[in-house]
Amino acid sequence: MASQSQVLVEDKSSVRILTLNRPKQMNALCSNMITRLLQLFLAYEEDPNVKLVILKGQGRAFCAGGDVRPVVGDIVQGKWRLGADFFSDQYSLNYVMATYSKVQISILNGIVMGGGAGVSIHGRFRIATEKTVFAMPETALGLFPDVGASYFLSRLPGFFGEYVGLTGARLDGAEILACGLATHFVPSTRLTALEEDLCRVGSSDPVTFAETILNAYTQHPHLKQHSAYHRLHVIDRCFSRKTVEEIISTLEKEAIEEPNEWISATIRALEKASPSSLKISLRSIREGRYQGVGQCLIREFRMVCHVMKGEISKDLGYRAVVIEKDKNPKWEPRGLEEMKDNMVEQYFKRMDEEKGWEDLKLPPRKALPSSIISKL
Repeated sequence: MASQSQVLVEDKSSVRILTLNRPKQMNALCSNMITRLLQLFLAYEEDPNVKLVILKGQGRAFCAGGDVRPVVGDIVQGKWRLGADFFSDQYSLNYVMATYSKVQISILNGIVMGGGAGVSIHGRFRIATEKTVFAMPETALGLFPDVGASYFLSRLPGFFGEYVGLTGARLDGAEILACGLATHFVPSTRLTALEEDLCRVGSSDPVTFAETILNAYTQHPHLKQHSAYHRLHVIDRCFSRKTVEEIISTLEKEAIEEPNEWISATIRALEKASPSSLKISLRSIREGRYQGVGQCLIREFRMVCHVMKGEISKDLGYRAVVIEKDKNPKWEPRGLEEMKDNMVEQYFKRMDEEKGWEDLKLPPRKALPSSIISKL
């Protein structure tokens, strides 16, 4: 089976090591991989012999996102409902990971984007290295930060989540450790030894065991001089604004008062992104602050179905970036002023007029520890 070779499984005593194995596609998650991961995670949760699950990627990426090319192909043919199945499965996997009663350790040694964040950031421990490159680039693709990103981005310090989610900014390992997306930083040369030590887990308290081992290996890297996280005061000042238009105009004022390349690049990223994506992403992250992870995923599923159906906005410029790669998407609506509040509102509503459509049905969870119940 393709899914078997696309997710490699190693049994090491009471540890299971899962390796995403599509290196030529930067381990982008296809439907088979998502189904296989969900099957494995649920089986391990029921198996008393499994104490830790380690997730990593083959090659230079951990996971560069969900493989949405088949989904876009379905949309082009008017079969967006097939794409809805892909997102339903992916979000169900995200939910199981977010509410997982056993220890998940994700090794983010390389590129982590979009769906790759969804299968790692929800887990208990996330290890960054000097090779980590993290981004949520969806607004440049006509989508929005999904996979539960409205939950985890909204819980970053200040308004850093709005900055990361709207601009698609790339963060290195030191930055994702500083903002809390990663829990530990380990040099890539020490990962093999770390895995070997983690495989010695005892049965008494896997969480404390894993934490002790990870703390012994972790380092505290210096944030680079030009790091966005050093500019949290500017980010908070600009990205706390009520609307996307106000965020951009505040950034432009900052650029006049104190011109620098970081502000210019931030403005350029926002101006290049899909106007509809920017507006729904901002509202999604803001709503996520007051919702549990399950509520966020149910809402994001409504949103992604509206995006795929394409009745409010037809931003298949997404297709230009992902498939044709001409990097010149024709957004519709073309400007922020054309994306009215009532249009934004539509993305957050149930699709009751769509025959047979249902809200996302999350997998049932049982006997969850209090630390997880607090996320619900």
